[in-house]
Formats: sequence, C-alpha cells, structure tokens
Amino acid sequence: MDEQKWLADRFETHRSHLRSVAYRMLGSGSEADDAVQEAWIRLSRTGAADVENLGGWLTTVVSRVCLDMLRSRSARREEPFETPVHEAAPDETAGRDPEHEALVADSVGPALLVVLETLAPAERLAFVLHDMFAVPFDEIGAIVGRSPVAARQLASRARRRVQGTAAGAPADRARQRAVVEAFLAASRQGDFAALLALLDPDVVLRADEVAVATGNIGAEVRGAAAVAETFAGRARAARPALIEGSVGLVWAQGGKPKAVFDLTIAGGRIVAIDLVLDPDDVNALDVVLLDD
Repeated sequence: MDEQKWLADRFETHRSHLRSVAYRMLGSGSEADDAVQEAWIRLSRTGAADVENLGGWLTTVVSRVCLDMLRSRSARREEPFETPVHEAAPDETAGRDPEHEALVADSVGPALLVVLETLAPAERLAFVLHDMFAVPFDEIGAIVGRSPVAARQLASRARRRVQGTAAGAPADRARQRAVVEAFLAASRQGDFAALLALLDPDVVLRADEVAVATGNIGAEVRGAAAVAETFAGRARAARPALIEGSVGLVWAQGGKPKAVFDLTIAGGRIVAIDLVLDPDDVNALDVVLLDD
C-alpha cells in the first residue's frame, strides 16, 4: 500500500475524535474542520514512523492549533459562532469510543459553549482536555507551556466559572460525591465487583514520580480490572475532599493533605485517577476535606 494512503487511512480512524476535541475548544464547526485539516497537513509532512501513540500525538497537535486560534481570536475580539451551535456540532456516533463521545455531547450544549467563550484560551484548553477527554495534566502542561500543577489550576479556575454559571452544579457535585463514596467503600471492603462497576472500562490511573518512587505503584495503570486490583482492600485512611472544586480522595495527617487522588468522573463512572504525592504539588492544590 502507498505510504501516504496508509497514513491517510490511519488518520481517518481518529478524525471524529479530533473534530470533537476541536469543536469543544473552538465552538465553531468550520474552525474545528480547519484545525483537523492542519493536523493532517502536519502529519503528512512528518510521517508517523516515530510516533508510538498516534491518537495522543494528533490530539496534542490539534490542541496546539486550537490554542493558537483561540489566542488569535482573543487578540482580534472576533465572534466565533458563524453558524448556530446545533448545526455545527460534530457527529458523535463515529468516534473511537462512541459511549464516551455521547456522554461528552450530552455535557456540551449551546449554553455551555457560550460560557466557555468567557474563559482565557489556556483555561478553556485545560478544562476541555481534562474534564471532557481525561487528558492528564502533564500532557496539558506541555501544550500550554506550564507545569502539571499550573495546568491543573487552569482547569480548576475554568471549572469554577463553568459551575458558577451552570444551574446544575450542586447536583453534579452531589453525584460526584456519591460515586467517590461508593468507590471508597468498595476499596475498603475489597469488593472487586463493586469497584469494576464504578470504573470506566478504559480508566487510567496515573501516579507522579514521588508515588512511583515508593515502589507500590507504576507510573500508569490502565483498564478497570487492573485499577480495581490496585485499590481493592486499600484506601482505608483516605477520605473525601474537594480538590480544586471537584470531589476526590485525600490521605491527610493532622488535617494536612499528604496524598491526593484526583478523580475524573463522567457518566457516573471514574474515567481517570491522578495520584499526587509530591509535597510541593499537593500544597499547591486547593483541597477542602469533607466529612467521611
């Protein structure tokens, strides 16, 4: 098969996801198409021979293109919506994970897109990538030129503004807490089946360098079974907490957080867990302990 044809076929398997990401970033169907096309141009020029994770590489490229477009738009103070939002929305039925893409579509309506327009470009990118697509903060930080902790703070500021505008914010937090408390109870009891039910099949657990140095966990654990095995019978000292405004888990000594389990929840399931043990990073987070 011709190399360019082979590359184009691989790109097409990611197109729907890339357009979903770009549309959430830009709020414009035509601009999302432009961003995806630019990603293809860059891929066709560089090739994929040295790219281990093509989907991740393309998501990063599209995100950087969108960030440049958002910054340019802010400088020009242009109105982004050239067509009604419902007409520009991407097709969510052909994504690489249709169930997750459908959940994302349900969470992003015209009203939220209007709210997103009030965010600074880096805030919008961090919020969209992490809260809607579970991209880890170390990858987001590399895109915006910030540390992972700074990227987390960008997302949290955006989240607070979005939640402050969204009428359903209190109910959303209550649902988050219900999932977190169920996860904590299942972990303490070693209830493997209950843990599996609470975890997305493609859930990913990421640990920072300090956590990995303890020797008890790898840098990344993928899949519901592997993550459930990691937590089964553990987390006995953890307790619920608000982490940058979202419900997660914290291990604290004398009321001072020492370890943070930052959970990303979508559709009633946990899709990502970021374990933070680095003292500087933990101290940089806005953590409020909740009653267990």
